[in-house]
Amino acid sequence: MINTNMLEKKIHQGRNIKRFCEMLGIKQEVLAYELGDDWNQKKISLLEQKELIENDILDQVAKILKVPADAIKNFDEEQAINIISNTASFDNCQQPAFFNNQPTFNPLDKMVELYERMLEQQKEMIDRLEKLIREK
Repeated sequence: MINTNMLEKKIHQGRNIKRFCEMLGIKQEVLAYELGDDWNQKKISLLEQKELIENDILDQVAKILKVPADAIKNFDEEQAINIISNTASFDNCQQPAFFNNQPTFNPLDKMVELYERMLEQQKEMIDRLEKLIREK
């Protein structure tokens, strides 16, 4: 049986941008700075409130965050949490019988890759901020 709530649920792209920024430790001010002179913290806040975001802006943000634009377009936090909670079995480390999707990658490797990317972005951000401070 298909859950009709899942079919009707829309992805909120602005909220996804906010989540990715939080996961990567990127503040609104930094994202605004990276997007250019037309952007500021308030405009980023308004962007995060939009359910749908123009593709050109979405592509720019994705490039800055170093994530695929499709990740922002399609990420559903509730669905991700449901998948994790429904597939994690800590008692016997077996997947439920109804879950047939076998990942083609090692999830731990992906987490390490994401963590390393986060550290690299944080280092780049610190370097940029130090450069800005020196210029003033």
